[in-house]
Amino acid sequence: MLECHTLLSFLPYYLLPAEDGEEATKHFLQELVNILLAYINKSLKRSSKVLDFHYPHQLKEGLEGFSLELPDQPDNLEQLLVDCRDTLKYGVKTGHPRFFNQLSTGLDIIGLAGEWLTSTANTNMFTYEISPVFILMEEVVLRKMHSIIGWPEEDGDGIFCAGGTMSNLYSVLLARFHLFPVVKTHGMSAIPRLALFTSVHVHNLIIVSSTLSEHASHYSIKKSAAVLGIGSENVIVVRCDERGKMISSELNSSIETAKSKGLVPFYVNATAGTTVYGAFDPLNEIADICEHHGLWMHVDAAWGGGLLLSNKHRVKLQGIKRAHSVTWNPHKMMGVPLQCSTILVKRKGLLQECNQLCAEYLFQPDKHYDVSYDTGDKSIQCGRHVDVFKLWLMWKAKGSEGFEAQINHCLENAEYLYYKLKRRTDFQLVFKGKPEHSNVCFRYLPKRLQSILPSPERDRELHMVAPKIKTKMMEEGFTMIGYQPLEDKVNFFRCVFSNPATQREDVDFLIDEIVRLGCEL
Repeated sequence: MLECHTLLSFLPYYLLPAEDGEEATKHFLQELVNILLAYINKSLKRSSKVLDFHYPHQLKEGLEGFSLELPDQPDNLEQLLVDCRDTLKYGVKTGHPRFFNQLSTGLDIIGLAGEWLTSTANTNMFTYEISPVFILMEEVVLRKMHSIIGWPEEDGDGIFCAGGTMSNLYSVLLARFHLFPVVKTHGMSAIPRLALFTSVHVHNLIIVSSTLSEHASHYSIKKSAAVLGIGSENVIVVRCDERGKMISSELNSSIETAKSKGLVPFYVNATAGTTVYGAFDPLNEIADICEHHGLWMHVDAAWGGGLLLSNKHRVKLQGIKRAHSVTWNPHKMMGVPLQCSTILVKRKGLLQECNQLCAEYLFQPDKHYDVSYDTGDKSIQCGRHVDVFKLWLMWKAKGSEGFEAQINHCLENAEYLYYKLKRRTDFQLVFKGKPEHSNVCFRYLPKRLQSILPSPERDRELHMVAPKIKTKMMEEGFTMIGYQPLEDKVNFFRCVFSNPATQREDVDFLIDEIVRLGCEL
């Protein structure tokens, strides 16, 4: 038998399906698994860095033999393994317990195994004939999510999508088709000028109601209106309170104003867990208004949907069952590896009616099985990645109770950080009151700014603190957190918790690290 080193000096075309390629394939994949295991172990060690930061020009120029350029002649397997190792080395360890930068964090081992199997199967989600098990799994998982929302299991519908923005786009597409089916064949010229509504994080700010300002909630609603030909100027933003919740009375008056200008309101996007503040709109109040005006109600629960699995926190989404559609991203609070997003629809069959074009080379009606399982015509895509298996496998491994414990733990971490910051004079919370979700928004106040009274000059100084700390933080690489301004607020940090590996000691480390990096500013 050839030694492993000799096998790895082979070129890739010695792997399966090459004749006698089984041994080389086995050794190559075993070495790759060793690289991945080493990376996973390192990612979970608090003594290791979250990132080894390099600027774009450094990576482009090449580091220690790592080159992004593509060769004309094939590299051998050993070089490919070195490239795999370096790719992980110079990336960001998003599974690290001290990575707080995004909504999607952590690395679930069962979910990872599910992604490996999915790639090994390498199939598509458009017909039952090529994806029988995954098609049925998708049906089972979607039915489970419908029941958690509170919809009758037999009536709901949905599909897995390429992220929350696409899921939200589906909701606008469905709402428009539901009201004006003629748009599918005759286009926007056959229907009146439409208006749709979403929230804006605003306080003490006047909004022109017929225009989407730069302060809009999630940009995906504006993008959907632009992509679908409705027009971004027909997205009407609705004022929020100081915590980022849509004010229902403002929604009602915005609808009436739009009608008076000759627009036809048809859709409201309510948010369950906003990206920055983690706010939950008053869903029952919004549902009452939508019912009164005959509007489609969508709930963007991409970030907050996971709380439905917690008996303690699901009350924050009370009224979600009254929605016509829901976006829910299990790759966020549920910790499923990216990507895993769903659009859930209350009315069965609407996805098919809206998107079906009956491509004869895929969707023959005279197949020997029930062709309702050929779900590809529900989608605006043709090819669709299998995103369901890793979620299904994790649900089998954890059960609903395991997800509940994981979600409760993340929100407990947020509450712990909130109370730690509240007691300190060198930190300032962006708003008073406990966080609703696992988002905690705050500023660090260097010593020289603590004694200065509020003023435009102080705000300019304070605005520069978070970016300077973040620069040092990334260069040193021991933790990572995001920052942003919002409306009239100067830059602040947003810490989010979705990694079950994060513990209180990691929260303490984050605070100490911000102080260490920022105390001399």
